[in-house]
Amino acid sequence: MSDVETVAPERVGISAARLNRVDRLLRGCVEDGRLVGTVGVVSRRGQVVYFQAHGLRDRETHRAMTPDTVFRIYSMTKPVTAVAALMLFEDGHFLLDEPVAQYLPEFEGVQVCVGTRHDGLVLERPRRPMTIQDLMRHTAGLSYGWYQDTPVDELYRQARISEPGITLAEAVSRLAGLPLAHHPGEGWRYSYATDVLGRLVEVVSGQSLADFFQDHIFKPLGMVDTGFHVPPAAQERLAALYSFTEEFNLWGGLVLPPEFDGRPRLLESPERSPFLRPPSLLSGGGGLVSTPLDYLRFAQMLLNRGVLDGHRLLAPKTVELMTLNHVPTSLFPLAIGGEPLAGYGYGLGVGVLVDTAASAAPGSVGTHGWGGAATTQYWVDPQEELIGLFMAQFMPSFYYSDLRRRFRVAVYQALMD
Repeated sequence: MSDVETVAPERVGISAARLNRVDRLLRGCVEDGRLVGTVGVVSRRGQVVYFQAHGLRDRETHRAMTPDTVFRIYSMTKPVTAVAALMLFEDGHFLLDEPVAQYLPEFEGVQVCVGTRHDGLVLERPRRPMTIQDLMRHTAGLSYGWYQDTPVDELYRQARISEPGITLAEAVSRLAGLPLAHHPGEGWRYSYATDVLGRLVEVVSGQSLADFFQDHIFKPLGMVDTGFHVPPAAQERLAALYSFTEEFNLWGGLVLPPEFDGRPRLLESPERSPFLRPPSLLSGGGGLVSTPLDYLRFAQMLLNRGVLDGHRLLAPKTVELMTLNHVPTSLFPLAIGGEPLAGYGYGLGVGVLVDTAASAAPGSVGTHGWGGAATTQYWVDPQEELIGLFMAQFMPSFYYSDLRRRFRVAVYQALMD
């Protein structure tokens, strides 16, 4: 286990006695069998006050969960891709309100689905071009293929956007050949938009997304275990992935099998994980693995307004722009697959708390962060100088969404100033 230096909670205005409730919550998730293993992190004013692992990272081999366990972070990749794009934005390569087709010409002829009739879809030209800002805030009109409310998603499923062996360039080309689910800027739809943004990073920078991340984000921040695959030296630390069924997938919807007893079922063993090999598709929307140690450094960079240990990735004003709500309130409330994001808007690659009361949990307006499909989550609260990080490996994440909210409550109730 890697050593994690922590300080007495009282030094940064946190009650040690109340912080025990965080530990009780995470330990209880393992003891009652809901999760096989968890890691929780709490940091304030640049000082870690809580960093604990509970349970196992691999139940089948009895390997313990540790702070350097490698997790599939899925959509926690999105903030990383947004930072990469904003670095290029700062360098003058593009403006956020410029059309995506100016850099990815395959989107030049994209159309919008506005209905259906007996002979197919009703399509029309977009009322305005899809912009880079639309990609960052999920208002581009793209989708993910697992929604059931539009015929566009059926076309996504037929197109097999992320089938094995496909490259990012090929995936984006397929996306560009499909109609949009709504006019750009006129709806909020969680989607492949961040993958398209990753392709834009490649085209503008002249590097693969993996190389850009490594050279400009991971290496400067000291994120030694973060990438699109797990190298041989770290494979022993990869966690197993669990679900309620051995064959769960997002496209099938949440249907519990009759024999489900609440005990997590093995979905993907470390030894058989596709993350052991470099992928052909470098997904900026969900392709990374990381560790709690690494992702804490990324979150601390954002809390520090773009800098960590003397390495500046973004200017303070750019981080400020990134973490504002960019979605018109006319599109509220936001939701993913019918699951409401109560109290939240969306910035450039991150969710943003805009109404603390509506979220029904303590927090601060301006708190930003995101989660991943396998029950990982982080947030950064600039007002309280606070970072929370919760990591497990269970799909789908919304099955235990109450645990993430309870973690947030447990963290905030320990703050004393």
